[in-house]
Amino acid sequence: MFEKKYRLNNQIKAREVRVIDEEGKNLGVMPTSQALALAYKKNLDLVEITERTSPPVAKIMNFGKFLYQQKRAVKKEKKRKELKIIRIGFKEGEKDLETKAKKIDEFLKEGEKIRIEIRLKGREKKFFDLGQKKLLSFLEKISQEYRIIQEIRKASTGWNLVIDKKTAKNA
Repeated sequence: MFEKKYRLNNQIKAREVRVIDEEGKNLGVMPTSQALALAYKKNLDLVEITERTSPPVAKIMNFGKFLYQQKRAVKKEKKRKELKIIRIGFKEGEKDLETKAKKIDEFLKEGEKIRIEIRLKGREKKFFDLGQKKLLSFLEKISQEYRIIQEIRKASTGWNLVIDKKTAKNA
């Protein structure tokens, strides 16, 4: 993961910087020493946001809080990209299937993508076509609207498909 390195406080090399305060207001161009004094007065850091402009843009902020929020956003985005997997068994009871359908409804409300798998073990593999029918009947238990991203596919241990939330954009 690429992480941008920021210059802060005395690491800023430019003589003048364009300063933005902690509320996002542009304070204009000022000498770096004056901007540092302003930041120290507020018990905050002066962080160089972009050095490619002339003069560079620096923001007065709590740098520790800023890094924490960035890491949290990256972590949340990474988690959203993960595929949720729900496995159902060939001999699974109705109540268990309803519970898993409710969990899928929750995932769909959050906008997650879900792979639903039916696993066939041992002698159950003789009834491959019944496994597909069980998976299709399980889809009827899902109350949220969804769309199928990946059609039902035969796997070595059973059947699987991928669904996500149906929206006006992807309907």
